[in-house]
Amino acid sequence: MVFGMVTKEAFFDKGGVVRRVDNSTRKVLSKFGAFVWKRAKTSIRPGKKASAPGTPPTSRTGLLRKHIYFAYDHSQRSVVIGPAPLMGVEYRGQIPAILEFGGRALRGRGKTLRMATYPPRPFMSPAFDSELNNMPALWANSIKS
Repeated sequence: MVFGMVTKEAFFDKGGVVRRVDNSTRKVLSKFGAFVWKRAKTSIRPGKKASAPGTPPTSRTGLLRKHIYFAYDHSQRSVVIGPAPLMGVEYRGQIPAILEFGGRALRGRGKTLRMATYPPRPFMSPAFDSELNNMPALWANSIKS
């Protein structure tokens, strides 16, 4: 029988635990991002008329729906979800933000430019809020030994 000093590293695999937590974090946040992404995309309905203020926007071309993305950010251990800036001549990439939060922007072409006020038609925050309720279930039993 050998007696000696036993360190806690002999009982606790810190690196293994960190790896499992990191893998679980990536998987859970990626799933969450996919769920929010899908819900946001499906909330934008095709249509020619503008949606009512406070409801998700309608889309004539489907461009906004096509350019909503999500990605896991390894350095921040977080997920980024949202639309790419859509470039319009008069909007300079502000279209998604104006739809989500409302605001003022120039409207028209050439000499007929005028300032227009747009009410909010949120689509990302309702999708995020509705999927946030499912987050505890995603984390449950996510770290396997």
